Amino acid sequence: MLYGGAGVLGAAALAGCGSGGGEKSAEDLKGKEIAKAADVPVGGGKINGTEKVVVTQPTEGTFKAFTAVCTHQGCTVGSVAKGLINCACHGSEFKITDGSVAKGPADRPLREYPVQVKNGGIVVT
Repeated sequence: MLYGGAGVLGAAALAGCGSGGGEKSAEDLKGKEIAKAADVPVGGGKINGTEKVVVTQPTEGTFKAFTAVCTHQGCTVGSVAKGLINCACHGSEFKITDGSVAKGPADRPLREYPVQVKNGGIVVT
């Protein structure tokens, strides 16, 4: 009996780790406005939870977009601060400039999406 309960608890813990899931392809997002340029701070970013995308502005007028799904265990990243995209689940950090890993446990970069500014919106191209 004890083993069965431990299995249920273990499955629940793993489900929490992978709660983000659902990374979208560039084709799925093509043509979609994922943020307003005015809402993305220079040196920071904005997370679009609906589309599971994080939009950053490393330098004024330069916008980047990455999946908001952490490459470690699939959690959705929780914040963007001090030039880093942060995953609260296990502490991974990614650079806002290119999505590369700044701090593990993640060992792969975030997928980047091509974007451009159209009529004040950030649109996946």
